[in-house]
Amino acid sequence: MLVPTKKIFPSFSTELIQEIEDSAVIQSFPTDTIIIRTGQYIKNTVLVISGKIKVYREDESGSEFFMYHLQPGQACAISMICATKNEKSQIMAKVVEDVELIMVPLPLMDKWMMQHRSWYEFVIDTYRSRFEEVLEVVDNIAFRAMDERLEFYLKRHAEVCGCKELKLSHQEIASELNTSREVISRLLKKMEQRGLITLYRNNIEILKLN
Repeated sequence: MLVPTKKIFPSFSTELIQEIEDSAVIQSFPTDTIIIRTGQYIKNTVLVISGKIKVYREDESGSEFFMYHLQPGQACAISMICATKNEKSQIMAKVVEDVELIMVPLPLMDKWMMQHRSWYEFVIDTYRSRFEEVLEVVDNIAFRAMDERLEFYLKRHAEVCGCKELKLSHQEIASELNTSREVISRLLKKMEQRGLITLYRNNIEILKLN
């Protein structure tokens, strides 16, 4: 494996790193690839080496609601749960920046939980982190108005990319917040008037967000 595994997953023990390099499979996927579909059975969990993935919840009509990002050094907690319990996926995961993934099959996951304390702690921390992110999403839906949700959404994306310019269309934001493009366009224009952002075509520059 020609990747700096220890650098990306610093909590992994030397023994676990060696097993990953000996046993796991690396796969690459380009932007816009759907790597997990709602309703499919999951036989592997994924560890992100490079790139970014967005995880969505879909309704029966196919509408998408953005939940959280997966970045280098992270894993998909829901794929872990579904693989372990042999249940169908309740989420959809789409590549938003070309990714390299370590594919970990279920038998290895079970084995590592028993044999490697660092894997056990990584899995527990993954569950905790994703649960906290989902709670944050629920809080936003339940207790915040759409303008506050939009500001939170933009701030979150800026933090993930570590940048001030976001390549997002009004329609993409509307779809991920489960509202209309017209609502998003109006709110973005108000944010621009307040000096929080500058709007360009399919691009938003963050000036200041709390």
